[in-house]
Amino acid sequence: MYTVTKNTRLISYALMLVGLIATIFGFVNDAHRAWPSLMVNNYFFLGISAFAIFFIALQYASEAAWATPFKRVAEGITSYFIVGGIIMLFIIFAGKMHWNHIWHWMADGIMDPNDEHYDAIIAGKEGYLNFPFFFLRAVAYILGWWYAAKRLIALSRREDTEGGLKSYKASITTSVIFIVFFGYTSSMMSWDWIMSIDTHWFSTLFGWFVFSSMGVTGFTMIAMIAIFLKRKGYLEQVNENHIHDLGKWIFAFSILWTYMWFSQFMLIWYSNIPEEVTYYMARWDNYNALFWITSIINFIFPLLILMSRDSKRNFGYVMTVGVIVLIGHWCNVFLLIEPGVMKDHWHIGFTEIGMFAGFLGLFLFIVNKALTKAPLFVKNHPFADESVHHHI
Repeated sequence: MYTVTKNTRLISYALMLVGLIATIFGFVNDAHRAWPSLMVNNYFFLGISAFAIFFIALQYASEAAWATPFKRVAEGITSYFIVGGIIMLFIIFAGKMHWNHIWHWMADGIMDPNDEHYDAIIAGKEGYLNFPFFFLRAVAYILGWWYAAKRLIALSRREDTEGGLKSYKASITTSVIFIVFFGYTSSMMSWDWIMSIDTHWFSTLFGWFVFSSMGVTGFTMIAMIAIFLKRKGYLEQVNENHIHDLGKWIFAFSILWTYMWFSQFMLIWYSNIPEEVTYYMARWDNYNALFWITSIINFIFPLLILMSRDSKRNFGYVMTVGVIVLIGHWCNVFLLIEPGVMKDHWHIGFTEIGMFAGFLGLFLFIVNKALTKAPLFVKNHPFADESVHHHI
C-alpha cells in the first residue's frame, strides 16, 4: 500500500497556500482578471482527470495488457474530476450572475432585438447558447463522466476481492458505453466551455484540437506520477518498457496536437474569411510571443527529446519532457480562454502562476490521498501477469 510521506504532504499544503493567497490577491485587486485565471487553471487539471477516465476505459475496450500497472495511477488521477467539475459549475453559475464576464453571450440584452446591446449573430445561436440548456449540458457531462469513473473504480476494487471475469467483463461493457458518450460530450464540452467564449467564431476541428491537448497532458501526468512512485520504491512491476509505451503516446499526441493546431490555423489563414481570421488576429496582435512560444514548446521539445527509443526509456528524460509539456499546454489553455475575455489586457503574473500552484497542490493532494486507498497494483486482473512481463 502506498503511504504519503510528510514531505509530499507539506509540498501539497505549501502549493495550496500559495494558491489561496494568489486567489485572494487576484479577486481583491482585479476580479475581471482573476476569473479567467480561475477558469484556465481549473479547466487544465479537469481535462487531465477527464482524460484519465478515458484512459482506463480505453484499456478495457481494447483489452490492452501493457497499461495494467498504471491502472491505479489513472484511477487516482480521476479522483480530482468531481472537485474540478463542481468548480466548473460554479464558474458557469457565476457567469449567469454576472460575477464574471467569461462568456459574452450571457450579457443582458445581447439576444433582445429591442436592446442597445443586441447582437444578431449571437441571437441566432440562442437555441443552443441559452443558460438553462448550457448549464444542463455541463451537469450532464460532469455527472456522466464522474459516474463512469466511480463505476470503473468500484468494479476494479471488486475484481481485487472476488477475482474471476465477472467484474472485468462488466468493466468492458461500461467502458464501451462511456467511450461513445465521451466521444460526443468531450467535443460538446469544448464548444460550450471554450469555443463559445469567442461566440462569433467556430471551428469544426476545435473538439479534436482540445481533445489532443487533453491526451498529451493526461498521458504525461500518468507517466510522471508512475515514475515518481517507481522512484519511491512502489510499482515494482513497472519497467522501462512500460514507460517507453507512455513516452510513445506522449510523442504521438504531441504530433497529433501539432497537426490539429496547424490544420486549423492554415485553413483559416488560407481562406482569409473575416469572420474566421478575427480569432487568430486577436492572438496574433496581442499574444504574438506566447502564441509562437507555445507552438514551439508543444511540438519541438517532445519531437526532439522523445524521438529516439532510448530517450523514451529514460525516466529522467520523460520527467523533463513532462514538465515542459505541462507548461506548454497550460499556455495553450491560457491562449484558448484569455484572449476572448481579457482582450489585450492580459497578464501572466502572481495571480495566474499562484493559482496554478494552488490547483497543482490541490490536484496532488487529492490524487495522493486516492492512491492510498487500494494496492497500487491490481489483483486478479486477467492481464496482470502478461503486463508484468511486458517487453518491447
